[in-house]
Amino acid sequence: MELAMITAQQVFVLFILIGAGFVGAKFGAIKQEGKKAFSDLLIYLVVPAMIIDSYMSEFDSTVFSNLMWAFAISAFLLLSGLGVSFLLTIKSRGKDVAIMRFACIFPNAAYMGFPLIRALFGAEGLLYASAFVTMFNILLWTVGYAIVSGEIKLKAVVKNVLATPVLISVVVGLILYLGQIPLPQIIKQPINLLGSMNTALSMVITGMIIAGSSVGRLFANKKILFVILVRMLVVPVVCFGIYLLATKLGFMTAIGLSPMVMQVLLIQESCPTAAMTSVFAVQFNHDEDLAAGAVVITTFLSILTLPLLALLMSSFV
Repeated sequence: MELAMITAQQVFVLFILIGAGFVGAKFGAIKQEGKKAFSDLLIYLVVPAMIIDSYMSEFDSTVFSNLMWAFAISAFLLLSGLGVSFLLTIKSRGKDVAIMRFACIFPNAAYMGFPLIRALFGAEGLLYASAFVTMFNILLWTVGYAIVSGEIKLKAVVKNVLATPVLISVVVGLILYLGQIPLPQIIKQPINLLGSMNTALSMVITGMIIAGSSVGRLFANKKILFVILVRMLVVPVVCFGIYLLATKLGFMTAIGLSPMVMQVLLIQESCPTAAMTSVFAVQFNHDEDLAAGAVVITTFLSILTLPLLALLMSSFV
């Protein structure tokens, strides 16, 4: 119950920040054209700084073991979501199937996940969150890219994966963590300050996205309603069920996994539709309204669903 209350409080704080972005965009204080610049700043500078900052701690063999398991479990949860999404759309036909599948499979683990994880679990939680986002990006630029583009260009995929800022920052962070390389305070402080911008900046961007969309009109789209059902209900329930089964079979105890790891990963897998859905919809000529609607409405609904998930976890995890 305590985790649910803390989550609800933090989600409400995020909602206020989303409201600031919404109001700023609606009244012209923040121009919609600046959304791309803000997103680039977040992806290429702020999030990498936050991840590197989370790795700047004393080495702990238990934490490191949990981190390695976090990579493996993250991949399993993401592939489970992929399997569920494909199974539920196996009979679907038409040009919108690809973007619907993408919207169902990929959660907004960085924009919505990182701020919430940082507030709930601190630096250690961010370590496990970074493992999830690493696996997310690998899947995004391989399977996800193939889904929306309709083709696989191995050279382009490898280049995109290796050039992902999150992946680079995780590698840098692991080098610092495993090597216990000390950084002078004059370097550590700017990294920390940049990373601290993540929550406010990501929520302001989300508010700008909502401000640029007609939520009422989007709710009338049945395809968006399908994405909402799968992304916000079916996938989280399936993943939570997998966790309960693994716990009952004694798997979590056998590997000595910290409950925090599963809390972090389940929250991230239950986040709303990834913002990249809209980006790929534009790039590959898919239905932009469908993509934007999935992002906007699932983000709005996560204000309710994430605290409910935390309530469940506080009872079982």
